[in-house]
Amino acid sequence: MPVPPDSARAALDVLDGRSLLVLTGAGISTDSGIPDYRGPGSPARTPMTYQEFVSGPRAQRRYWARSHLGWARMGTAQPNAGHRGVAALEASGRTTLTITQNVDGLHEAAGSRNLCALHGRVADVVCLGCRATTRRAELAARLDALNPHWLERHRDVASRPDGDVALDETDDFVVPGCTACGGVLKPDVVFFGENVPKSRVERCYAAVDELPGRDGALLVLGSSLTVMSGFRFVRRAARLGVPVVIVNRGSTRADDLATVKLHTGTTEFLAELSEVETAGTG
Repeated sequence: MPVPPDSARAALDVLDGRSLLVLTGAGISTDSGIPDYRGPGSPARTPMTYQEFVSGPRAQRRYWARSHLGWARMGTAQPNAGHRGVAALEASGRTTLTITQNVDGLHEAAGSRNLCALHGRVADVVCLGCRATTRRAELAARLDALNPHWLERHRDVASRPDGDVALDETDDFVVPGCTACGGVLKPDVVFFGENVPKSRVERCYAAVDELPGRDGALLVLGSSLTVMSGFRFVRRAARLGVPVVIVNRGSTRADDLATVKLHTGTTEFLAELSEVETAGTG
């Protein structure tokens, strides 16, 4: 049974002296201005599935018209103290791996290197024909040229958490093909209805399986764990008897598996953890 979440003290005590496997979700990026999926007050949404995206040009226009606007905002987002806190844990040797379900690239920008971006990175683009990968910035420049004034016309549209926006009028948006083969371009991220690459899943499972021998713990930051891609690692850790600390505003799918569950912000908790770490080495 979870320890009552009356303070961060219980969580800090559980984590004290342990190696940490960190799993992050959208909640760690809200302080960078990127909205989350299921936090308190988040609107209901139905993101485009992989099957819809590959259904034809109309769906692809709709996706890229929205995503081009979203990229203009997400692409300028900066890491916050939560991302820097995770990077500091890595630099101090506390973490075995950071698994992120986010596609925003902010952990990398903050300095995390031992990282598995489970769902890919929105800053990369892949061709579904020849599988060539290119930088999103290159595609953004092509989209700007083909759709002049698009960003200015829709600058007041609300942002969404995975790098797109709430926009319905997209039929006049022009989408280019791959420069190498003319094929369909897709952000190099895992869509709903698409499988996480097997190699990433195996890497994450291996990191969980190492925790008992390392006297480790799993620290979940800012994820509701609603989708299986992250929840399965928590379930595996709990089955192995590994302590699980979940820090998230709102309930999660794994609350009953947590050793400690804290209803607080990730930035605030990581600041407390940093203070404890600093005091312990002072």
